[in-house]
Amino acid sequence: MAFSLWACYPRGVMINIQNLSKSYGGQILFENVNMQMNSGERLGLIGRNGYGKSTLLKLILKEEEPDEGQVTYPKNYKIGHLAQHIRFTQPTVLEEACLGLPPGEEYASYKAEAILFGLGFSKEHMDQSPAHFSGGFQIRINLAKLLVSEPDLLLLDEPTNYLDIISIRWIEQFLKTWPNELLVISHDRDFMDSVTTHTAIIHRYKVRKQAGGTEAILNQIAQDEVLYEKTRQNEDKQRKQIESFISRFQARAATAARAQSRIKLLEKMPERDKLAAIQSLDFSFEYAPFEAKTILTAESLSFGYSADKPILSDFSLRVNAGDKVAIIGQNGRGKSTLLNVLAGELTPQEGTIKCHQHAKMGFFGQTNINRLNERHTIEEEIAETNQSLGITDVRSICGTMMFSGDLAQKKISILSGGEKSRVLLGKILATPANLLLLDEPTNHLDMTSIEAMLDSLCYFEGAVVIVTHNEMILRKLATRLVVFSEDGILNYEGTYDEFLSQIGWASETSMTKAKKGSKKSKEDDKKAEKKEAHESSEARAKKIRMLKKEIEKIETQITVHEASLKVNHEEIAWASAASNVDKLITLTQSGKVIQNQIDEAFALLQEKTQELESLESC
Repeated sequence: MAFSLWACYPRGVMINIQNLSKSYGGQILFENVNMQMNSGERLGLIGRNGYGKSTLLKLILKEEEPDEGQVTYPKNYKIGHLAQHIRFTQPTVLEEACLGLPPGEEYASYKAEAILFGLGFSKEHMDQSPAHFSGGFQIRINLAKLLVSEPDLLLLDEPTNYLDIISIRWIEQFLKTWPNELLVISHDRDFMDSVTTHTAIIHRYKVRKQAGGTEAILNQIAQDEVLYEKTRQNEDKQRKQIESFISRFQARAATAARAQSRIKLLEKMPERDKLAAIQSLDFSFEYAPFEAKTILTAESLSFGYSADKPILSDFSLRVNAGDKVAIIGQNGRGKSTLLNVLAGELTPQEGTIKCHQHAKMGFFGQTNINRLNERHTIEEEIAETNQSLGITDVRSICGTMMFSGDLAQKKISILSGGEKSRVLLGKILATPANLLLLDEPTNHLDMTSIEAMLDSLCYFEGAVVIVTHNEMILRKLATRLVVFSEDGILNYEGTYDEFLSQIGWASETSMTKAKKGSKKSKEDDKKAEKKEAHESSEARAKKIRMLKKEIEKIETQITVHEASLKVNHEEIAWASAASNVDKLITLTQSGKVIQNQIDEAFALLQEKTQELESLESC
């Protein structure tokens, strides 16, 4: 559903950053930064973890002061930022989301409802208390409040962290049509590139911005640094040649003048510093040889935290050596629970799990971070994982996880959540494995580190079972899928792109049909589907034309109703000013009737739009 009522400023500079510098405790984040953001630009901000992306957002929001320089924007320019703190004042989810509606649109609850639906809430959730939801869904309520507030500049810091794959795909489409300015930080490259028009990167204490996606700016920086290094080496070589000439001929009277001219030339030559090496994660999962075909078998698994709400029911899975299996679906369906059951962290109430006797498992779970020994140093924690490793190997792994030198002596107790995740990944690297079970392992990694991990997983000879919402990982890594849906759990024998084209998230009802097919009968199914598609194409085209006309009619009705509601609000204001109580009562009642008509029309519009999208995707 698309509705765009945002008023745009005239084209021009909206955000102006001038000579900006910021450091913490002697650590420079950026210095003498100059950047402008123009009207209508959607800007992706990238850079390694710790380089100051979130700090730059805080400076724009005036939550922090720069050491030097300034950030300016037009008077009355409204900046909206996703609040991470949780504080609710309304009794229901819908009422809480409606707090974000702009002045004069307090009755436009259909906008908040549409956004909540897109973020994974159901009709039943609208009247429930926000306090009844998990932290991730509470963040989504804050996100809905922000999106309906219609700011001039929308600031989003890792907005996909609390969203499942279906909600990510929805907000991606929403942001593509965002009419004002957008500044987003995300570790998901595909998501960022799809919603932005420009990219800015914090690199070597500067901010560089250009039109286009992340790959273009990263390639440009790499080319510039190669050119810089070649130029530096050539200049060093030239400098040494000049210095050699001076030392040889300066003392001779006949050549002293020429030597003096070389001295002046040398003084004018710029001296370039060698670029400092940038530390990055370098994943290399060590493979434990495995000769058999099947490494793990789960038969008829059932599990639930309460008897009346089973999460897994009669589920079976076979993982062969070299398989790359992705577990996907909406949050709250049981993806992490399944991984914990497979890892032996939870005991199934029914069914069996059999690992091959030569299976060597590496498990990264969201709760495993809490099991790190707080009294250990990073080096001690890694060493304890595999006592056959020498101190050189242990320090090498620490360095791989960006804990080189004295950093490896930091206590676990003082590490951040992201640092603890890196320690846990280091423990997996320290032990040879042929089966990796990974639950959202990229949550605390930057874009470059995610790609390094993905490359390592693609080349890993063993089996991988991973829970992820990152579509780039799904496309490049997964050879099979376990899909959690409203109909249950589907073992899908194919890639993620094949899943999207054959089933897709918008048509969960086809899951039931897909379960009936097997890998063996895929070709027969395809032939039958082609025949059925050919026979029904004319009827489908007719239905699509009819739906488009219905949608156009409903949109016209909504426009008329909204115009009536606006007049109603104006009349209420006049009646209030005139203290005409009877008129106020009548107008308020008629306003509710109009609002109900709008709500019903939008509900019908959503239903028809979903039906149209389903038909068009066939």
